[in-house]
Amino acid sequence: MPSLKQHAIDIVRTLRAHGHQAYLVGGCVRDLLLGRKPADYDVSTDATPAEVTRIFPRTYAVGAQFGVVLVPGDRAKDDTTAELGCGEVVEVATFRSDVGYSDGRHPDEVRFSKDPREDVERRDFTINGLMLDPETGEVLDFVGGRKDIEARLIRTIGDPQRRFAEDKLRMLRAVRFAARFEYAIDAATLVAIQALAADIGQVSSERVRDELTKMLTEGRARRAFLLLDETGLLQEVLPEISAMKGVEQPPQYHPEGDVFVHTLLLLENLPHPCSSTLAWGALLHDVGKPPTFRVAPDRIRFDSHVEVGVKMAEVICRRLRFSNDDTEQVLALINHHMRFADMPRMKDSTLKRFLRLPRFEEHLDMHRMDCQSSHGDLTLYNFAKEKLAAFPPEIIRPKPLLKGDALITEGYVPGPLFAEILTAVEDAQLEGELKTEAEAMGFVRAKFPR
Repeated sequence: MPSLKQHAIDIVRTLRAHGHQAYLVGGCVRDLLLGRKPADYDVSTDATPAEVTRIFPRTYAVGAQFGVVLVPGDRAKDDTTAELGCGEVVEVATFRSDVGYSDGRHPDEVRFSKDPREDVERRDFTINGLMLDPETGEVLDFVGGRKDIEARLIRTIGDPQRRFAEDKLRMLRAVRFAARFEYAIDAATLVAIQALAADIGQVSSERVRDELTKMLTEGRARRAFLLLDETGLLQEVLPEISAMKGVEQPPQYHPEGDVFVHTLLLLENLPHPCSSTLAWGALLHDVGKPPTFRVAPDRIRFDSHVEVGVKMAEVICRRLRFSNDDTEQVLALINHHMRFADMPRMKDSTLKRFLRLPRFEEHLDMHRMDCQSSHGDLTLYNFAKEKLAAFPPEIIRPKPLLKGDALITEGYVPGPLFAEILTAVEDAQLEGELKTEAEAMGFVRAKFPR
């Protein structure tokens, strides 16, 4: 079965066999020149969407008004996969020029073209404006993209003010590409972002969230957030993170510096690959510190910063339209990140409940990064690892000794008391005090007489 790359090459060949121009284009060409494996492949052609759909038996014209047709390969499982642009699908776009961007996102008018140069000149950055003839290996470079790859530079195609006015999200993409490839941002491009940073508010929350998530999970999160700060975008998209700058911490616990420095170090210590929830949890774990900062007689303190941080993070997650599941996990990471200090003093029942938190491995990673980004002491991290090894899953999450129907049979009336009884039974079970259903029922009769 052909690979996605081969599928894209076959599309180019088929289009050419029907008398059309066709090239690989964009990020896949950039990645191939850099020796990276492209995540996806795009084809650019002078064939119109109608012509593309006639040539290929299976197509999805999800963006036909902008000249975009999706051509699924044999491994694209179903219509839904193709329509979402996922799986073994290649995007085939007609050469075009764009006229007007009154909404700061979509062109007001699209004019199809026969000139590949005209198509490239509407794109965002020079490193993404390369075309490749996959049969000869020839690279078409109308915008100096190869030179900028060699110079390790992110530069817009044409006037940066115009490129960013067309699509404000390109400002965040400039930061993401610069961080991902460890490139510099061209001086004129940087000045334009700084001048237009406030306009990022015109971009949908979902698109901003997705760009930020990519920055956090692509392996260069610290660099990305330093660039967000330098460009002025950080204050616009995450003012709560910008507020961390200059907020001092007690040096005996945080010799590394202020809350912003500490957070950047956490981002640097993120594993790669990294889940989006762990990345966002790391970014937001101390978001409650700036508003709770106070200098006490003994040291700097952040009273209730966890509780405040959870509320602030919930606002951020809702603002950026996170899913309910992702929001719940991010808030849990923030809510529990200080509890590791209590582990040596926890009762067995409390400790086991802590260790069985959903996706506890993310809580563990969060604590490790928190320690590595401050005092460096991993004693509690190692303690948690030892306890996890000592408690097999059936000990941490044992089969319940009693359920509600047993209580009803015993004569208890369903209601709020049920939850209290079942929790007390499970506590005693987790402490090792109860091992059988008979023992559990005797415990209930003694502690909750009817």
